[in-house]
Amino acid sequence: MFKYIKNDLPASIVVFFVALPLCLGIALASGAPLFSGLIAGIVGGIVVGALSGSQIGVSGPAAGLAAIVLTAIAALGSYENFLLAVVLGGAIQVLFGVLKAGIIGYYFPSSVIKGMLTGIGIIIILKQIPHFFGYDADPEGDFAFFQVDGENTFSEIINSLNFISLGSTIVAFVGLGILVLWDRVLTKKAKIFQLVQGPLVAVIFGILFFVFAQDNASLSISTQQLVSVPIPGDAASFFAQFSLPNFSEIGNPQIWITAFTIALVASLETLLCVEATDKLDPRKRVTPTNRELLAQGTGNMISGMIGGLPITQVIVRSSANIQSGGRTKMSAIIHGFFLLTSIILIPKLLNMIPLSVLAAVLFIVGYKLAKPALFKKMYQLGWKQSIPFTVTVLGIIFTDLLIGIGLGLAVGIVVILIKSYQNSHFLHIEDKSNGKHRIKMTLAEEVTFFNKGAILKELDSLPENTYLELDVRKTRFLDNDIVEILEDFTEKARNRHIDIKLISERGEIENPDSYLEFFELRSKSA
Repeated sequence: MFKYIKNDLPASIVVFFVALPLCLGIALASGAPLFSGLIAGIVGGIVVGALSGSQIGVSGPAAGLAAIVLTAIAALGSYENFLLAVVLGGAIQVLFGVLKAGIIGYYFPSSVIKGMLTGIGIIIILKQIPHFFGYDADPEGDFAFFQVDGENTFSEIINSLNFISLGSTIVAFVGLGILVLWDRVLTKKAKIFQLVQGPLVAVIFGILFFVFAQDNASLSISTQQLVSVPIPGDAASFFAQFSLPNFSEIGNPQIWITAFTIALVASLETLLCVEATDKLDPRKRVTPTNRELLAQGTGNMISGMIGGLPITQVIVRSSANIQSGGRTKMSAIIHGFFLLTSIILIPKLLNMIPLSVLAAVLFIVGYKLAKPALFKKMYQLGWKQSIPFTVTVLGIIFTDLLIGIGLGLAVGIVVILIKSYQNSHFLHIEDKSNGKHRIKMTLAEEVTFFNKGAILKELDSLPENTYLELDVRKTRFLDNDIVEILEDFTEKARNRHIDIKLISERGEIENPDSYLEFFELRSKSA
């Protein structure tokens, strides 16, 4: 596990800097205590990281659950009641894992997964623009189009242009320059630049700028534009930040509804993220999805027990891990320990980090997820890939993650139905002889009820006095719906003077009276 520590340790530092503001921001956007986001990040890193079968996935509080959490806390009456729902939701996730529900993740089209990655990349950049310029009215981690502050993604960007902070903007541009220089030039010059990550240098610059410019009226960075980790006065006040679930409400039906909602949404987000990170993984390792559900469920039970937000595997942190060279799960685990030790030992130092320099770090993450070359590639693959991809991207930008994926999946299913309709069989007219059309229809290897429309249309369009050859030699599966269509067509064929020859591996049958018996026997022999 420690074999690749030289890769995992630098990557864990980058993931830590990405995760820190998101843990705090998602908690703020969820209407929960700030410390609850940090708890979820720590548990997601250490516990889920250790139990998960994913080598490069990183878990923590998810932006996609923020709206659910915000609504649930208000509906359930207290945060302690909500924590009970988190614990029960984790138990339900464990049950999903035991029931092998992880297979669901394999049924999302590749075009939708690529659209998800690209859409998230774009939304990261759009959401970070206000923070980049020092306008922080909306919390980090609010990735929905309609924001908790009443604005939307684009109106927030327009507003930020009227409230530009000079100090934050300087830090952001210098930090971005350091990151680009590190990535494109310095890492290729010497190994030291591979061990010491550019984001760490950018953050150190941001802290130094804040310290030296705080007495300058035009360059100073206000506390609203800095990381805001809770600072306890002593050990007692530190442990007072942890909360326990209210188990006396376990019989409340609303608690169970919320728990099931959390389990379902968190599991879906995790499975989508697993599919996406496996695609991003340079080594193309495959994450065991059922084990991932067990790990996530365990993490949510522990997080809920000590006052944390719900956890999922998160694409922003996972992609940052991959881009920074993380090789094994140690990077996720170490980032969790970094979160834990830093909030105990150096919370005041963390609160000197400008959000604008972390926005610069996230700009790079977003760009690498949404490179322009990918749009060109998807276009070249044709409309079957490009349309679901585009719909997913636009859906994520203008709604939120799950709705965007749902729209892309719906379009993907429509595309499959259209292609299934088109490809259910091959039809060509061979010749004309003795006053009859001679037509050969070859059925595909698998023909399902999706193909009913196409086959019905072709059979009904056959003119009278046709000689139809129905070739099923390649067909391995024929849906009962299709058999019934052929059975019904037998009578129509007699009335329209259409002769049928059924061509199969067992021979040829002229004007068969029953297809059902033939295909039942064929199915049994197969």
